[in-house]
Amino acid sequence: MKELVEVIARALVDNPNDVQVSERQEGRTTVLELHVSDGDMGKVIGKQGRIAKAIRSVVKAAAAKEDKRVVVDIV
Repeated sequence: MKELVEVIARALVDNPNDVQVSERQEGRTTVLELHVSDGDMGKVIGKQGRIAKAIRSVVKAAAAKEDKRVVVDIV
């Protein structure tokens, strides 16, 4: 899942080298924290959060196939 978030985020931003995804476990849930440069934050979130919601939906669908619980936080 971590790689999926990285690929999507790098395609969206102007500075793909600044994209970092960290992963941690909270019980049965995997939390992925997406870090981008300040200038690219708006591109990852999108108008009214639409792009962020789409990223979360794709990751949630991929996680459901593997019977896992994954949450994406944009930091």
